Amino acid sequence: MSKSIISEGKTKQEAIDKGLKMIKLPKELCEIKVIEDNKKSFFDILAPRLVKVEIKEIEAKKPEQIEIETTDEELHVAKTEVEEFLKEFLEKAKIEAETKVEIKEKCLYVSINGKNVGNLIGYRGDALYALENILKAIANKESENRVIVRLDIENYKQKRVETLKEFAKKKALIVEKTGKILTLEPMKAYERKIIHSALQDNPNVETRSIGQEPKRRIVITKKDN
Repeated sequence: MSKSIISEGKTKQEAIDKGLKMIKLPKELCEIKVIEDNKKSFFDILAPRLVKVEIKEIEAKKPEQIEIETTDEELHVAKTEVEEFLKEFLEKAKIEAETKVEIKEKCLYVSINGKNVGNLIGYRGDALYALENILKAIANKESENRVIVRLDIENYKQKRVETLKEFAKKKALIVEKTGKILTLEPMKAYERKIIHSALQDNPNVETRSIGQEPKRRIVITKKDN
């Protein structure tokens, strides 16, 4: 459920500024509506002006839940399709790398390892996730039910987990010391999950996700202990 507060001020801007501090969200992620504005007239010039605004968090759309009932036959067909694609893809790209495709927990786990696979990872894993999406499309080409594909290259994802954990702790320390609200840059869902998990036991800060995909991000705030 999205947060909503009512804020007051002598001007619209003052009411908004107060409200944003109360709701602990940046302006671009809020819906702001003036609900009362007692403007002064010539006859009541001495009366104080009061502006009330309602500030509501823009609620993110929830993804639909998909029932996964992939059969063993579908998984084995998908495995073969992915293996054949990767062999041809790496040959054409002239990349020497070892690939491994395994069926575990009703998913396809794909690993690629080699000396010159940096371009397959890309900036912050962008190329890796693009390739993962291609593999998903190939794996699901002959399947009626959704086949889940998990790709990792040179153990990038695990390394990224450790990097994000350290990043989260450093940002939390800033919030603890300054009391400032920190809004992190947009992240993929699995990266946000890592940040939330890394800070869930911190007694001094709290985290929440705000905004719409693909610009959904995390806000770190200091707890009122």
